[in-house]
Amino acid sequence: MKRYQAFFSFLSFVVFANSAAAQNAERIEHAKGGFLTRPYRQRTVPPINLANSPRLESLVRAGRLYLSAQDVVALAIENNIDVEVQRYGPLLAQEVFNRSAAGGALRSVGLGVAPGPQSVSLQGVSVNAGGVAGAAAGGGVSSGGGIVTQLGPSIPSFDPTVFVFANFQHASIPQSNTVLTGTTALVQDTRTFQAQYQQNWSFGLNAQMSYGSQYTKLNSQFFNLNPYSTGNLDLQITQNLLQGFGSAVNGRNILVQKNNMKVTDLQFKQQVIATVSSVLNLYWDLVSFTQDARARRRAYDTAKQFLEDNKRQVAIGVLAEIEVTRAEAQLYSSEQDLVISETNLQQQETVLKNALSRNGVAIPTLSDVHIIALDSIALPEKTPTPPVEELFKQALTKRVEIAQSRINIESNKLNLVGIKSSLKPTLQAFAELTNNGLSGDLTAFGAQFGPNPLAGGYGNLLAQIARRNYPNYSAGFSLNIPIRNRAAQSDYVTSMLELRQNELNLQKSVNQIRVDVQNAVIGLRQARARYDAAVKARVLQQQTLDGDQQKYKLGASTVYQVVQDQRDLATAESAEVQSLANYSHARIAFDQALGVTLEVNSVSLKEALSGHVARSSLLPENLPAEEKP
Repeated sequence: MKRYQAFFSFLSFVVFANSAAAQNAERIEHAKGGFLTRPYRQRTVPPINLANSPRLESLVRAGRLYLSAQDVVALAIENNIDVEVQRYGPLLAQEVFNRSAAGGALRSVGLGVAPGPQSVSLQGVSVNAGGVAGAAAGGGVSSGGGIVTQLGPSIPSFDPTVFVFANFQHASIPQSNTVLTGTTALVQDTRTFQAQYQQNWSFGLNAQMSYGSQYTKLNSQFFNLNPYSTGNLDLQITQNLLQGFGSAVNGRNILVQKNNMKVTDLQFKQQVIATVSSVLNLYWDLVSFTQDARARRRAYDTAKQFLEDNKRQVAIGVLAEIEVTRAEAQLYSSEQDLVISETNLQQQETVLKNALSRNGVAIPTLSDVHIIALDSIALPEKTPTPPVEELFKQALTKRVEIAQSRINIESNKLNLVGIKSSLKPTLQAFAELTNNGLSGDLTAFGAQFGPNPLAGGYGNLLAQIARRNYPNYSAGFSLNIPIRNRAAQSDYVTSMLELRQNELNLQKSVNQIRVDVQNAVIGLRQARARYDAAVKARVLQQQTLDGDQQKYKLGASTVYQVVQDQRDLATAESAEVQSLANYSHARIAFDQALGVTLEVNSVSLKEALSGHVARSSLLPENLPAEEKP
């Protein structure tokens, strides 16, 4: 009964795994052909899909691409190539599982998580290779893919095999003794047929059922039966009793691959988190670059107006001509800042469009459009944060890296069972049962000895085998004891040492997550404080400029002071915009440190795996009339 329960449990798992893989946007087509030929035909993997989702085209209006933060996340899930690459991961893991279920060795497949794209410029923010702000995003925590180990007793094939053999032979054999054969050249025609079915079971049993028959015709008259047929039905059973015994040993690759499939799903989730975080950083940087370009434009317009005023005052003799030169220098400095800001904005648009499209900026409808950000960075009145210990506990349950590391350690322990089995001697018990048969045509030489029960056709041969008229029995055991067994001992100790290292690395990751959470909290508070300070500095600088301009009109200030105030105001406005962007990065890093990026942005892994986000895009109603859908 337990065997049937195990079988149905295995069948349920395969059905569940196949249904999960069926949700994937990528498909592996079934092999064509009938039931018998299908296993020997190739299955077709469709070519890659480089078409963007309709969402991208729907957001383009009159040469502008209107994007909200929600649309950026949806487009990244639907079109980003890094996410598309990871969609093949569950399919690859499923195929490796099918291989392990057949007794095959595990394969290392798939690609690691790709870091997201980086912004053109992130002044004041430390960005690691993954495009994540500082250590707060968990840059110090890493985890590998699934476990692939082939040590321990060899795993037999669990796919049954059928062997069929046929041989036709004609032989002429010269004879040195004609008394036995009655001829100087024995001519022998034989037809040999053999069929065999073999199967292995995970608990260490091997069974082999064979049937063979041989038809022989001779030119000798000294045989009682000629032609005659021999045949036998043979059953051989071998059971491992020490090394290679048990389902935990022979089925370890299946158990490990089940864990690897979980790791693959977590890796896909990790890729979605990395991509969503990176494109949100790109989007909020685009928002800040847009605001910075507007501030630089205002500074340029102010400097231009100031130059015109000075020219008029010089013309009527109120100011010296040197003041025009100073105003021109301020204008060209503002123009340079404006050009840099606008080009940064254009480059940022290119980076963001490339992250949201499978074709990059190669398609004409996307390469020439300008992005209009519909959202602005909103800061809460206060930035409350729960106690760090509570956040740390939340991060331990949410962070993908911790779950991957724990699953990999479990897989290492499963492999250790097989490696431990190699320490044992090889003890096999075997038994063989054979039913023999012989039948043929009775010759004149044989007839002189009276009736012969072996005389008859092929049916007589089969009847002898079925009645077990001529059975053979054998049973025994085979014991193989390595004297020093150094290789097996070394493999076991090496695997134990690796397991201890992995356990220490898990603890290191747990410690790092605590650091990540604390740094994320500190970074969020710091970013808020920097923004509040930048706002106050900009307001005070604006008041200073307004006051000096009034004093300048009354003759109580100088052109140099007004020019300096304009420069300081532009710098303060740029610092305010940058501090606002820094706060958005700190918030994204905070979500990553807690492992709640997908929940915060309402991302469904099922939708991410299918490559289609159900929620629709909502364009604002206040678009110009000619740009409305």
